[in-house]
Amino acid sequence: MQDEMNYYRISRDEWRRFYRNGMAPLTQAELDQAKSLNDQISLEDVREIYLPLRHLIHVYYDQYQAQQHDRTNFLRVRAHKTPFIVGIAGSVAVGKSTTARLLEILLTRAYPTKRIQNITTDGFLYPNAELKQRKILERKGFPESYDMQRLINFLTDVKNNKGPVKAPKYSHQIYDVIPNEYDVIDSPDILIVEGINVLQLPSNQLVYVSDFFDISVYVDAEPNLIEKWYLDRFKVLLDTAFTDPTNYYYSYAVGDRTAALKMARHVWETNDLPNLKEYILPTRNRADVILHKTNNHKIDHVYFRKF
Repeated sequence: MQDEMNYYRISRDEWRRFYRNGMAPLTQAELDQAKSLNDQISLEDVREIYLPLRHLIHVYYDQYQAQQHDRTNFLRVRAHKTPFIVGIAGSVAVGKSTTARLLEILLTRAYPTKRIQNITTDGFLYPNAELKQRKILERKGFPESYDMQRLINFLTDVKNNKGPVKAPKYSHQIYDVIPNEYDVIDSPDILIVEGINVLQLPSNQLVYVSDFFDISVYVDAEPNLIEKWYLDRFKVLLDTAFTDPTNYYYSYAVGDRTAALKMARHVWETNDLPNLKEYILPTRNRADVILHKTNNHKIDHVYFRKF
């Protein structure tokens, strides 16, 4: 990581000391269910990295609740619940979804009386038909492929606690937004929002997605490592999910393996890597916390924003 000026660089050994209770509040089976395909994570990682991170979120959440109380007192208005929002950003295949699901479990265990929910921004991609009409299907995942106004409207409704709010659902099975299917976010105390685009600053928006976040986390790794994880995951998918005839990539699972891997590498080189370098990586220094990964998804350092 090049720019550390406004971050504390904290080693793994030092970071784990920020939470004294070393017992992981979940089993190996629960961890296996939470982690994404081919993501390497252990109960040791939970104890040494994610429990201190959950504790930090607890500190921010306490401060947030106190601030909300003071604000309503100042305005002399009736207190009302305003959800606390955690943003999770980073490249494809870097482990964002695992981080989001794991934090959802840990926060649910820490706050058994609170409502904790988790949402991904994939559903706010334009449907494939719309992307084709706009002639940007090959730019899927780039900023212009998202309906950012719809995402901002959604977060505005959530933050204003307008009751059940619908978020469109995305299926990696069909590689498209699912028509007329939604995730319902219903007055959460804490909402986790995960996506490659959550810290980006679209030029045509007056309000940014990150404006809604009360703490944000960026999952980081060197591009060459992410490429390896991306291709390793694709190989596993060829033998598992892609064997379903209804899957978008089924033809690659039953076709020539060399051609399939060549296609995946081409997608990485022409889409995911340029998107990472041009639009995702530049948002890293907007995060409050950066989890830096090295070989085998092992987090070696944590960067914590100074100001």
